[in-house]
Amino acid sequence: VQLQASGGGLVQFGGSLRLSCAASGLTFGTYATAWFRQAPGKEREFVGGISWSTGTTLFADSVKGRVTISRDNVKNTMLLEMNNLKWEDAGVYYCAASRGAKVCVMQRNYDYWGQGTQVTVSS
Repeated sequence: VQLQASGGGLVQFGGSLRLSCAASGLTFGTYATAWFRQAPGKEREFVGGISWSTGTTLFADSVKGRVTISRDNVKNTMLLEMNNLKWEDAGVYYCAASRGAKVCVMQRNYDYWGQGTQVTVSS
């Protein structure tokens, strides 16, 4: 099983970001998947996630209203789109998958993790 996160890079303050998480070796169809991020010197935190069976999404308060998470069943890929980026959005973004159908904010509920993709916010 492998999760491949991509799409990070240098993004302007106030700009937009689009990340993808593609899976191989599993089909997301009954999973919950999520994005977490970790800034330097800080603990990894939940950003948002989606239940693939219901399409229900859950977001951290810090990104609510600026983020959408969607799923592409054909490509077996989760997408994150974030706008109005702030300094605190910088960090390494990880995608994760849980066999449980419901999105959870706790990292321990996730069974598979991607390698992370770096997001840097610039002025």
